[in-house]
Amino acid sequence: MNQPTTLFDKIWDAHVVKAMNDGPDAVFIDRHFIHEVTSPQAFDGLRKRGIGVFNIARTTATADHNVPTKDQHLPIKEALSRHQVETLRKNCTDFGIELYDLGHPYQGIVHIIGPELGLTLPGMTIVCGDSHTSTHGALGNIAFGIGTSEVEQVLATQCILQYKPKRMRININGQLGKGVTSKDIILYVIAQISASGATGYFVEYAGDTIRGLSMEARMTICNMSIEMGARGGLIAPDETTFEYIRGRRFAPQGEAFDQAVERWRKLKTDDGAEFDVELNYRAEDIGPMITYGTNPGMGIAVDSHVPNLSEIPQSELASYTKSLAYMGLEPGMELIGKPVDYVFIGSCTNARIEDLRTVAEFVKGKTKAEGVEVWIVPGSVQVSNQAKAEGLDQVFIDAGFELREPGCSACLGMNEDKVPAGKYCISTSNRNFEGRQGQGARTFLASPIMAAAAAVTGKVTDVRELV
Repeated sequence: MNQPTTLFDKIWDAHVVKAMNDGPDAVFIDRHFIHEVTSPQAFDGLRKRGIGVFNIARTTATADHNVPTKDQHLPIKEALSRHQVETLRKNCTDFGIELYDLGHPYQGIVHIIGPELGLTLPGMTIVCGDSHTSTHGALGNIAFGIGTSEVEQVLATQCILQYKPKRMRININGQLGKGVTSKDIILYVIAQISASGATGYFVEYAGDTIRGLSMEARMTICNMSIEMGARGGLIAPDETTFEYIRGRRFAPQGEAFDQAVERWRKLKTDDGAEFDVELNYRAEDIGPMITYGTNPGMGIAVDSHVPNLSEIPQSELASYTKSLAYMGLEPGMELIGKPVDYVFIGSCTNARIEDLRTVAEFVKGKTKAEGVEVWIVPGSVQVSNQAKAEGLDQVFIDAGFELREPGCSACLGMNEDKVPAGKYCISTSNRNFEGRQGQGARTFLASPIMAAAAAVTGKVTDVRELV
């Protein structure tokens, strides 16, 4: 009898080119995504060694982090951002890699264009010089972020040296309540186990709550696996996955697709397979979530309160008080009613068409609160075009929201979209670190519908009061 095996082990073991005793495995990589931030040094390394890219057909490049989200037809204003993007252009030209540059119909955030183009498929190994590569695991594959030296390694060999992580399964079962979304699920889990609670593990998400989610909602959950320290996260593919992939640009077509689905159906954890850690949560225990601190693990249900000092372990008090001082908050206070200055709906966590539809449905017939600046940033050109085709752009315009062009935008202070020092922003992105959205900016992480509620009320609001 074969030993019951986890989904993670099935995919990993199928891609090991060489296993080394007491050392890392040499793992073959099916798809390598690159962008302008973590690739320049890697290409310089290839030049110094006088070698090319081993397999350009398995390498996909796009510009996302440094790109402006206004007037993309004009030269980039910020000198560093312009240099980063121009360097990517030169490297892709020199090494023969197709680039989805500004103006290209496939341009967008790297973790959004992969699934929407059918480049991301079940059973793959996928890497990118970006921690949120874990997003792709929602389609049933092993996807993880790598460092610049490892980017060079994959460009040169199409393989990577990696120690095999431990396995964790997180089961979520039950019915989600009103106003609760996949973003709330993952923020809840991270708040339960902390921002380092899954360090050293690859996480499989399972349970009937997960099975009931759309593909785009599953991507949100896998995207933030890294925010609890995990190497990555994945969800076994099912009919929802297969229907999402069907007909996409680079996915198998016709009979080839049907044959692929038969292979993909086998990608699941066997009954009786053992995990190093297994956690269980009830969907009914999850409310609309919001963060209050400076890491994603500092989260609470919106109708709860910022923890009192007595609720914090002694070893964490210093960092806790420092975090609250940065955020301008007090222990024990409630966040409901806290005024906000900016609302950012975008990023590789929540900038897909489903996210924009959810926001548009909520704000239709409403207008933003006075004094609040609202940015809607689609995750790709395709998302932007689809939003306009469905008339969502007009809903946003009528509400006083600004619909921008695709890019990472205000997820991070690496482009022109920055939140000013001292200002509060409710953001649908994945990180609330000090200075993440701009020097001195203060970030509350929340779901798109929670962000939309803040946009129309001008303050932190329990969305359940409005839906």
